[in-house]
Amino acid sequence: MRICVPVGALVFLLEKSSMAWVPIVAMCVTGATNGAAGRRTQQQAGSSRSDTTTAAAIATNAIGFHGSGRGISQTLPAAGLPKPDDLPAPDPACRTRESGRSVGRRENYGVLRPYHPFVIEVVGLTKNYGSLVAVDSISFTVASGHILGLVGPNGAGKTTTLRALAGVHPPTDGTIKICGVDLRLDPVNAKKHLAFMPDEPRLFDYLTVEEHLQFTARLYQTTNYRQQLDTLLDEFELGDKRKALPTELSRGMKQKLMIACGFIHSPDVLIFDEPLTGLDPLGIRRMKESIRSRAKAGASVILSSHLLHLVEELCDSVLVIQRGRRIAYGTIDELKWQIAQGRGDVSLEEAFLRITAGP
Repeated sequence: MRICVPVGALVFLLEKSSMAWVPIVAMCVTGATNGAAGRRTQQQAGSSRSDTTTAAAIATNAIGFHGSGRGISQTLPAAGLPKPDDLPAPDPACRTRESGRSVGRRENYGVLRPYHPFVIEVVGLTKNYGSLVAVDSISFTVASGHILGLVGPNGAGKTTTLRALAGVHPPTDGTIKICGVDLRLDPVNAKKHLAFMPDEPRLFDYLTVEEHLQFTARLYQTTNYRQQLDTLLDEFELGDKRKALPTELSRGMKQKLMIACGFIHSPDVLIFDEPLTGLDPLGIRRMKESIRSRAKAGASVILSSHLLHLVEELCDSVLVIQRGRRIAYGTIDELKWQIAQGRGDVSLEEAFLRITAGP
């Protein structure tokens, strides 16, 4: 089976879950649905409408879409973290990966990206839904090899922020840059560098585990992906499920498959929304190791979770939002120190509760 769409062509699919039109950038894909998927073509035709949502979700993930707080008396300063307005100009020289953390890397699609001091740069991000201000002028940065924890109460605007970063919901105002590329001005190139893993995995009903990874790799025009595919199957304990359909997978296995699809093209930016949902204790440990290892290899990570012990364990810095506004931003130790007023016995959970408690 051959599916060929010119690179850069926009295909609009309706994402049923959010009832929003999601722009999908389709690339030339050859044989992505061969094998078992090809033999099930007739079955697919009968369920094309239900698969529309799935297609939007997988394709947004594959192309990198996906898919007035009152706290302490004043907003906590981001001590020790550069302000977005003070960002230095990117170094025009291109560099390849050095040992340890990345300062620039050769992508699977064959280009060298310049070195940038901050891989993720967000300035004045605002998202309105009619008269509702869901996200109100949020700014932050994430350097290469660093993990930012995004936390806040229910309805604070965390998922809206992540979807804006991934390009699912374009911001009303503000600037988002991924590896120095403006997401609004050059969305295709910006999204090549990222992967978004939402809290709910959405998979193709008639693609096997292996075919999901093949399809995603070909969307990104990833070369020599087969070794990476086998490595990911082993890493996420899906080797014996490579020929299984999503209906044969548990909730935790679906979560692992979705994240494996996000890793297949070795993105510079990883965006997670509750990545441990549905995983057993061993799966949780291995998922934390997977996230940590990719940050050490140079990826910039944003992780949103209500599990504050996870944030405290993995993250270098934390951004706390409430009612769409940034109310605290800094390293975890800095936030705990400010809340504790010099004491060293305050957990991130206690700091969070005090920050978001109100006057």
